[in-house]
Amino acid sequence: MLGLGALGFAAPWLLAGFAMLPVLWWLIRVTPPAPTVVRFPAIRLLMGLKPAEETPSKTPLWLILLRLAIAALLILGLAHPLLNPTAALPGAGPLVLVVDDGWAAAANWPEVQRRAGELIDQADRADRRVALITTAAGGPSEPVPLLRAADARGRIAALTPKPWPTDRVAAADRLKSLAMPEGATVFYLADGLDDRGGVTRLLEALRGLGSVRLVLPDNDHLARLIEPGPTEAKDLTVRVERATLGDAPTVRLRAAGEDGRQIAQVEGHFAADRGTLDVAIPMPSELRNRVGRIELEGEASAGATLLVDEQSRRRPVGIASNRPAGGGQPLLSDSFYLERALTPFAELRRGTVSELLARALTLLVLPDGEVGPPEDGQAIRHWLDGGGVLLRFAGPAMAQRDDDDLLPVMLRRGGRTIGGAMSWEKPAHLAEFPAASPFAGLTVPSDVTVGQQVLAEPSVDLAAKTWARLTDGTPLVTAEKRGKGWLVLVHTTANTAWSNLALSGLFVDMLRRLVVLGQGVEATGDAVLPPWQMLDGFGHLTPPIAMAQPLNTADAAKITLGPAHPPGFYGTEATHRALNLGPTVPTLTAFGALPVGVARESYVLAPEVDLRPGLLGGALLLGLIDILIGYGLRGLLRPRRASAAAILAALALAALPARAQPAGPDAFTIEATSELRLAYVTTGDAETDGISRAGLTGLCNVLNRRTAVETGDPMAVNVETDELIFFPLIYWPITGSQQPLTPAAAERVNRYLATGGTILFDTRDQGTSLPGGYGATDTARRLQTLLAGVRIPALTAVPPDHVLTKSFYLMQDFPGRWIGGTLWVEPVEDRTNDGVSTVIVGSNDWAGAWAIDGQGFPSLPVVPGGEPQREQAYRFGVNLVMYALTGNYKADQVHVPAILERLGQ
Repeated sequence: MLGLGALGFAAPWLLAGFAMLPVLWWLIRVTPPAPTVVRFPAIRLLMGLKPAEETPSKTPLWLILLRLAIAALLILGLAHPLLNPTAALPGAGPLVLVVDDGWAAAANWPEVQRRAGELIDQADRADRRVALITTAAGGPSEPVPLLRAADARGRIAALTPKPWPTDRVAAADRLKSLAMPEGATVFYLADGLDDRGGVTRLLEALRGLGSVRLVLPDNDHLARLIEPGPTEAKDLTVRVERATLGDAPTVRLRAAGEDGRQIAQVEGHFAADRGTLDVAIPMPSELRNRVGRIELEGEASAGATLLVDEQSRRRPVGIASNRPAGGGQPLLSDSFYLERALTPFAELRRGTVSELLARALTLLVLPDGEVGPPEDGQAIRHWLDGGGVLLRFAGPAMAQRDDDDLLPVMLRRGGRTIGGAMSWEKPAHLAEFPAASPFAGLTVPSDVTVGQQVLAEPSVDLAAKTWARLTDGTPLVTAEKRGKGWLVLVHTTANTAWSNLALSGLFVDMLRRLVVLGQGVEATGDAVLPPWQMLDGFGHLTPPIAMAQPLNTADAAKITLGPAHPPGFYGTEATHRALNLGPTVPTLTAFGALPVGVARESYVLAPEVDLRPGLLGGALLLGLIDILIGYGLRGLLRPRRASAAAILAALALAALPARAQPAGPDAFTIEATSELRLAYVTTGDAETDGISRAGLTGLCNVLNRRTAVETGDPMAVNVETDELIFFPLIYWPITGSQQPLTPAAAERVNRYLATGGTILFDTRDQGTSLPGGYGATDTARRLQTLLAGVRIPALTAVPPDHVLTKSFYLMQDFPGRWIGGTLWVEPVEDRTNDGVSTVIVGSNDWAGAWAIDGQGFPSLPVVPGGEPQREQAYRFGVNLVMYALTGNYKADQVHVPAILERLGQ
């Protein structure tokens, strides 16, 4: 292929035809046009023998130029010109295709596969072999084979990004086993992130094979990374990192539960001179503790996903006190040290026992003192049976009491003083924690000592109840199982009166373990946990791969992510630990200066435009005009000059671009009735309306491919001005900015519903509850306000045997971009409108799941199920359209046996 800048020719040898244009000029110029035809009527033999116009002896110049233009257009068209042509592969040897398939490649994976497919197609046309090399850590170690183009195409189609970083040094070493003939062409499809030396070594190895072209994404499309933010922050905080500086689009973070339901959504903005952004996600502790993952919207990768386990959750902890706040010496009080130790990882609450237990609570702390009135003791026992943890600290008051039954062991009255003025003993140190203790694995500082404690009475089960002891064997922390909860006693004070434990970091770590224990999670310290759920390259949780190994939590901070330890959850469904990619990746850096001889390209290339149809069409049009001119010069069109002029005018108008006709009610009606169309209600929010249109476009594509339904492009309708009756199904997204309908619009909607139309109201908030004809949620109230004046029938949840579950596909769940929301329809007992519900209400954001971009790729991520969930969303859309178009005929089929039996009788 010959290329001239952005213009190329698939058959450039045909351009030699331009050399014949001078000859054609001469032939046309010396050849006179055909003689004029003159009518010879019999009754006018002597008149009119001399015509008004004489036939010229040579062809006119303007006609010569017209015919030369026709010849030039034909030559150019046959040469097959292409705008922005795809350049042919240089060289004559094999194609070496190196692909980054680490976590960062997921951000641009469709472009990577598209570009790789184009290169393999070019190699196939040139009958050249392909060597495919991937760079993700843990890749194949066998020698690199030379593949046929068809085999390489299959491998690219099956290739997916890995959830761990690349190992370009290992890839460079693999190239040593590649026996490559001369003239090879090397393309490196990179993710754009530098790895501090590995990319340089790989490029140097590739330069030894042939010319190297490095394909990189634009800076705006480089992968981003999220990791846990500062742990001391009050709100759940994550840190977003990017590889380049400058202005950047808005960062949108989504917090979701383990079931995929959205819990919170926040936005943030990078400072132009900062590569990191800390984003706080404010929410009550009850919601925060339900968060299972945080992800960057619009970017599906393991690096854009942060898994949340028990260590990242802030559990509510109550410190009970019947004494007024601010009394005495606050800096010496038990509460002061407890608050300082618990604040970094727990939500603290203060009050009386009854006030604290009125809300959900993980850990209840009782410093030295009485439990309180009998009703408080009874409330504590009931709370312990339900799984709470009661933590008590000793002190002078406890040492003088012997009638307290909220203790794990019996105590000696008076306590024990170690190292005091009246004792020969020195303050005691802590011994190592027992293996069965929740504190097992914590390092015991040598400077922590205990000078006074309450002693436990010896018993048979005292050793089993002891979680911490002093070096002399006396218990320091004892515990007893009460119902589903735990009753824990620290045999010293929570301040520094009897011990310096409250001044150490060990005190904080022990409290952290007890807070985790309060949720039923075994805080057994360091352990070896089996892989449970792993992240794939797109950030979706999947079953563990075969190469995944158990995780030793003691070495979690030093583990290198790879096939042996991919990111994900390790442990069991009840007790698991998150291993995230973000904390293990060094600071993100974009590619810098390239070595000499390495050409840079972009994944985003201008599309190839074929100019041949336009050129040949222009030549045909000019040829028709030349024929008409020839007829005119020969006098064949003279009696019909008006007709010839009309034909020429029509041809000229046909060549001009059509003007857009002004839109109006008639145009709307014509467009809506020209073919079957679905519609969506405009909300006034450009982003929401764009998603609605893209979603219905994607659904219409699926309908046209899979069913007998043939639909046109979806239409936008304004319920205030447009007629709705033309559409069998209307999608109506609910936003917070929509205004209530006017009476005229409400009547228009009522008329549409009364004549058999169906409206899908999508609240898009994953879980609106509408019991008893709309619940008390904000979205339900907003829906009621918006539709004031519309006669909405009573609704019920879709029953398992509803027609929507079987109108085309068999299904019981109706996921969209989210899952879990209830779908509400009219009761099946209502047989109006052929049993079809005129109003359907849900919350799963179906348009977001159906939405596609201009190239047909999905526009928005679907969580938590990924592409299988998107397929289920499309199936629901197909069922919905079939239900709206065909009614309840599927339900009627259950009567077929009875009907056949009657016919037989």
